[in-house]
Amino acid sequence: MVPKYKRILLKLSGEGLAGPDKTGIDGNVVNKLAAEIAKVYRLNVQICLVIGGGNFFRGAKNATADMDRSIADQIGMMATVINALAMKSALDNLGCPTVVYSGLSIPQVCKDYNFSNAFQSLKDNHIVIFAGGTGCPYFTTDSGAALRASEMHCDILMKATQVDGVYDKDPRYNPDAVRYETISYSVVLKQHLNVMDMTSIALAQDSGLPIMVFAQSAENSIVEAVCGLVKCTIVK
Repeated sequence: MVPKYKRILLKLSGEGLAGPDKTGIDGNVVNKLAAEIAKVYRLNVQICLVIGGGNFFRGAKNATADMDRSIADQIGMMATVINALAMKSALDNLGCPTVVYSGLSIPQVCKDYNFSNAFQSLKDNHIVIFAGGTGCPYFTTDSGAALRASEMHCDILMKATQVDGVYDKDPRYNPDAVRYETISYSVVLKQHLNVMDMTSIALAQDSGLPIMVFAQSAENSIVEAVCGLVKCTIVK
């Protein structure tokens, strides 16, 4: 296979690491994902990763009436660090040198995010995992992914989901839903389509960063997405 993109940021959901239990980390699932990412790495593609924390905690969703939103978001950001470390271990075991940079300062377990160091890691052929979100509450991991992809000058932000693109309405409940092949940032923003949060879309638009939304379903779906061989929607 021939990759279509030379430098990508792959956004994975935290729930995708949980397996059938829908919570925590399933080692078999992480190892399978890592094996597929390793295939992309061996195509000489520079890889950035952002993994959500929803398998442990989602700040905006899981905050209780007695918990400040900022505290809830900090818990969610720490969940992304847990997932990043699990993925790093799996990738290292496959011979793919991987480094974790965190927006939250946790120097005992991973590196503090620094643009120059992270960019050099990419050039040194390391897989770079961005954890801890932006380090600030009220920003989702989608926003963090758009920010880091822009900073790293990625060719595309690839969001792996359960559906094969962006539809005019929810395809799970509307069999007549129509999938877009391509769609503009402005239409997504105007119609509030469920791609990523609006902050992410606005940032991608400002940076000229294309977004691919594809289904992480088949065994080689990530590899095929990098090679431009999957059904998807491109937001640009």
